[in-house]
Amino acid sequence: MPEPTTAERRLRAHVEALERRLQERDAERRAMFHIMGDLNESNKRLASQRKAMLHILADYEQDRRRLARQTERLDGSRRALLHILQDSHEDKLRLEASRKAMIHIMGDLRETTAEMQRREQELRDKQEQLVQAGKLATLGELTTGVAHELNNPLNNIGLFVGNAVDLIELAETEKGPAIRELRHAMQQVSKATEIISHLRTFGRAAPATREPTSLRLVIERALALMREQLRLREIEVIVELGPKEQMVVGNPIQLEQVFINLLTNARDAVAESPRKAIGISASAGSEAVEVAVSDTGPGIRPGLERRIFDPFFTTKEVGKGTGLGLSITYGIIKDHGGTISVVSPPGEGATFVIHLPLAPADPAPA
Repeated sequence: MPEPTTAERRLRAHVEALERRLQERDAERRAMFHIMGDLNESNKRLASQRKAMLHILADYEQDRRRLARQTERLDGSRRALLHILQDSHEDKLRLEASRKAMIHIMGDLRETTAEMQRREQELRDKQEQLVQAGKLATLGELTTGVAHELNNPLNNIGLFVGNAVDLIELAETEKGPAIRELRHAMQQVSKATEIISHLRTFGRAAPATREPTSLRLVIERALALMREQLRLREIEVIVELGPKEQMVVGNPIQLEQVFINLLTNARDAVAESPRKAIGISASAGSEAVEVAVSDTGPGIRPGLERRIFDPFFTTKEVGKGTGLGLSITYGIIKDHGGTISVVSPPGEGATFVIHLPLAPADPAPA
């Protein structure tokens, strides 16, 4: 092969130099592509960061506004708290003043309570005095009948003692007849003593006690004091209490006064009636007993039923009634936890109806 010429060598060196520059340019181009790619990625990251920064700035603005509002509310709350503290101080001062006023009020209330208790006691004392006065007035009305009732045993005592004296003076050898006459006299003495004891028991102030009391016994004792008066006025008394014993919790003396007052009222009511009769009946329910005292008098005029139990109210003539009997009766029944009312149909007399609670039944023995 022939030797290359100088021109060829130059050309080849020039070509090789061009190839090397092309390779370098190609490497630079590829490097530029990589750099442009990196720049694009950087631009994308910068755009994302810018958007994120914009969001952050928007959130910051919202947070700033929210913080401003919270600060404003906090400032309002602080001012409100200051007002509350101020009001609390004023309330504390008012409370202290109220407490002092309450102490004075409690003192006044204690004094008022003591005064009310004193006046209630005075009222109770006056009521007891009024009840006692009513009993004494009733005893005054019963005097004539009791005198007649005592006259019989006294006459009998004189007769029996006289017979015994005659037997002794005649020097009877047998003591039997004289002793028999003296025993008859002692029986009459016991009867007179029982009448006087009953009057003394009824006349004295009743103790403020309650005990199981036989309603039948109370009514019988009231009739015992009134029987002679009713007999002298030819008044028929019809008693229908039933076979069962009715027990109430009460004061027997006060309850006796109730029935004496009602019997006295009925006695006066039938004074001018063609048929003079008084009825007493009783019937028991599960918790209370009902007692009715009726008469055959003219009855109570319409419109007076509500006033009949008022103190000092009476339909009798002046000087023939105090107007206390039914008022005292009403008060006693009320104190015993009962009620009293009057029924008076036209032309059928008057009936006083009493309801009293029954005494608790004794527990059956085990």
